[in-house]
Amino acid sequence: MTALSCGALVGPQALSAQTAAAAGRGTNILIVGIDSRAGLSTAEKNRLHVGGKGCNCTDVMMLVHLSEDGRRASVVSIPRDSYVEYAGTAVPARSGKINGAYALGGGPLTVATVEKATGLHVDHYLETDFTGFERTVDNLGGATVCTDRPLKDDNSGLDIGAGRHHTDGNRTLRYVRARHVNLRPGDLGRVRRQQRVVNDLLARLTVEGALASPLRTARTVRTLLKTVRTGERTGPGDLIRIGWTLGRLSADRTEFATVPIRLFDHRVPGVGSTLVWHEARSAALWAALGADRPITGDTRIQPVAQTPAPTNPAAIGVRVDDATVAAALSRNGFVVTDTSPSAPLVRPAGPPVIRYAPGQEEHAATLAAALPGARLEAVAGHDAFFDVAVGTDPVAVRAVTYDRNIADGAPVTGDSLRCAEPPAAVPAVRS
Repeated sequence: MTALSCGALVGPQALSAQTAAAAGRGTNILIVGIDSRAGLSTAEKNRLHVGGKGCNCTDVMMLVHLSEDGRRASVVSIPRDSYVEYAGTAVPARSGKINGAYALGGGPLTVATVEKATGLHVDHYLETDFTGFERTVDNLGGATVCTDRPLKDDNSGLDIGAGRHHTDGNRTLRYVRARHVNLRPGDLGRVRRQQRVVNDLLARLTVEGALASPLRTARTVRTLLKTVRTGERTGPGDLIRIGWTLGRLSADRTEFATVPIRLFDHRVPGVGSTLVWHEARSAALWAALGADRPITGDTRIQPVAQTPAPTNPAAIGVRVDDATVAAALSRNGFVVTDTSPSAPLVRPAGPPVIRYAPGQEEHAATLAAALPGARLEAVAGHDAFFDVAVGTDPVAVRAVTYDRNIADGAPVTGDSLRCAEPPAAVPAVRS
């Protein structure tokens, strides 16, 4: 993943003879992080907070597309639990989580499986592991992470407060691995955090001038190659050329997205809980990359909802003191309790009022989207429910659309993912 940010994104990769994907315009690079504890001592596992049994599979997977004119980079994260058909000659074809391809056939089968699933030709391949990632981030001077609220995950060891933080390799590893945080749990939330780290690291290296010339890019590449494994035919000249190109890209010329998902908990006997791609939208994503087109703003990849909801109405408990409004919100997917029998005889003047506990602002925004014009009131000590008090104004309940892909993985440009503050100056890359 960090390889993307420092320019090691080229070099031909020997591909399986099974590869049938046709080469398109531009350049595609597959970057993976391996979940392996092989060779780690107990002390190292504790320090990295990677206790437990490794799967010798890919934990992080990013497909990077560099446009043919060198003026755009598109980064697509492929969740590790994506349910796909593996490449190979087995009859019948074997299917499983995409991260399992590495355990079956290492990098070559991983590349071939991604090609089979996407229809794209993978030109280059890079990989690292837990210690490699940690050392890479440290060698590059650390990373930037940011969050609008505290994040804690006992599994990865993540525990950071709200704000912007400059983190070393160890803390950055915890940030990008966390899957059980109190905000946006699961793979899509952590994938977006990975994208933020890549985006801000690229921005900082650019600000520092680490990719400002072929000579300075060569120094950065030399640092990278200490901890990242490349394809067997990858040459230093290729790395320098592409790294220098990346260093000249502005944030609005980089794009980040996650493969659109249709089923988030598809149970497969012997495989477990998997993610099933949204067939039409993922196909549109791969078609755009194959045609060397931008992925942001393409409504075939990310349809624009008339009234988008930032969170799932099914997770929001609402008490409503009007029977008609209660029924309409219930049809809209909210978990509704009708409290109209205890409603005041004389309604207060004005629009509906939504009262809720502080810290529930995202759910409040979803409920407010369904009740346009409603007033929001955060009330200290309020319970977990939302209370809707209907006033004298007419109420029109609007149908809202919750799409988890929008919340966690919609195509966006790098400037929208950037931490609020500008990249901080830190020591130059160590050679």
